[in-house]
Amino acid sequence: MRAPPRLYALAAAASLTLAGTAGTAAASGTSVAPRSGSSVAPRAAAACTVAYTAASQWGDGFQGNVTITNNGAALDRWTLTFDFSAGQKVTQGWNATWSQSGTTVTAVNAAWNGKIATGGSVGAGFTASWSGSNPVPSAFKLNGVACDGGSGPTDPTDPTDPPPGQGGTPPKLRVAGNAFVDENGATRRLLGVNRSGGEFMCVQGRGIFDGPMDDASVKAIAGWKANAVRVPLNEECWLGLSHINAAYRGANYINAVKEYVTRLEAHGITPILELHWSHGKYTGGDNKCPDTAYATCQKPMPNAQYTPAFWSSVAETFKGDQAVVFDLFNEPFPDRATSDLTAAWKCWRDGGSCPGIDFPVAGTQSLVNAVRATGARNVILLGGLAYSNDMRQWLAYKPSDPAGNLAAAWHTYNFNTCSSESCFNEQLAPVIAQVPFVAGEIGENTCSHGYIDRVMAWLDARRASYLGWTWNTWDCSSGPSLISDFNGTPTAFGIGLRDHLKGLS
Repeated sequence: MRAPPRLYALAAAASLTLAGTAGTAAASGTSVAPRSGSSVAPRAAAACTVAYTAASQWGDGFQGNVTITNNGAALDRWTLTFDFSAGQKVTQGWNATWSQSGTTVTAVNAAWNGKIATGGSVGAGFTASWSGSNPVPSAFKLNGVACDGGSGPTDPTDPTDPPPGQGGTPPKLRVAGNAFVDENGATRRLLGVNRSGGEFMCVQGRGIFDGPMDDASVKAIAGWKANAVRVPLNEECWLGLSHINAAYRGANYINAVKEYVTRLEAHGITPILELHWSHGKYTGGDNKCPDTAYATCQKPMPNAQYTPAFWSSVAETFKGDQAVVFDLFNEPFPDRATSDLTAAWKCWRDGGSCPGIDFPVAGTQSLVNAVRATGARNVILLGGLAYSNDMRQWLAYKPSDPAGNLAAAWHTYNFNTCSSESCFNEQLAPVIAQVPFVAGEIGENTCSHGYIDRVMAWLDARRASYLGWTWNTWDCSSGPSLISDFNGTPTAFGIGLRDHLKGLS
């Protein structure tokens, strides 16, 4: 889908670096004729450098990273080629369009990283299968000409990041600029999965969670090298409203959530507690359950009657544990209740009586206030409009936070309006430049992973976070389910996320 690259003349020399496997390959530069009056042939100036790194390797696969450094004239487009020599096969990639014909691997620049200034670098990565041996490619070509040089290995993630899913105690997070940092000031990304069930099982009278939430099930998530799990909740079950089965409400529900948080943290996983289903009768556009006010479905906004009390209680419960992240409301959609986008964003922030919504709304500012009034300084995530897919006015309407710990939350599926790199560049990049950015749900309804591969590549390049929907054993042909059993066996969709997370680690 990309235009063919323009060819550039590049000088030849060679240096290839491999880390994380058996060794390092290097080749000296080609010789050139000596200048008149000189007895020693000077080395040709290297016009580019390619560093190749096998960042990690597992039973039948590995992650490879390449970094191209341009020491010559500025490039507008690029194509990198190299050959495998031991039967390795590329399975997916990011930051470029990857393909393989026979032994030859080709990476063509993405729409947003084709330009490489003089002295500039660009990185891309892939996962591939291997068997028996995994030798380093012996040569690389950029735009059809041999490319060499000398630099160390790089990775599409920041090398200061602790790798995901490595166990231990999860970090105490805070916001620093547009990044999460831990208590030592190291940058952190949240990379993992959603664990659906706590939002619907209790209100349906079927339990508290959907499937096992024991240590073995958490260990399976950690086995994917996930370092964060988003846990959807139901405010009526947490608050113990009387129409909920007594076994699944109030203290029983709260204790179950607390126990799951403890299990996640025991495996070094950051828990993200999120309000998914809430109270309030709604009969407007995109209504899901117009005949009841109960929290049996998604509502366009949180309600003033119960949601502030819910977050006061949750914050009071976890304010001593700054490893826990609060996601205040799953997917706001006040823009479906009114065609006035300005009114919808004001509703999002300020709440009150909102056009097209039947109940008094709790705006994001009131919910931030409810959390901070308890003394909790935990990181707070806030999704935008259009089911958290529209972030265009997020910065303009961002509520104030005395703790300075607000981050943006975005949801994306292949069927959403904003589902192309051009939209990402236009709508998301300005937000990512200013605050930490978490794609709280990524998924597709194709039972494959082509779309999330693109999303993860785009987010990796910008040091943003993401979590796949969902760690549940549902039929992935009817929705984005990551697993076929709670031992962590991936679906055809889940393979993409699993292999990518393992590659990053």
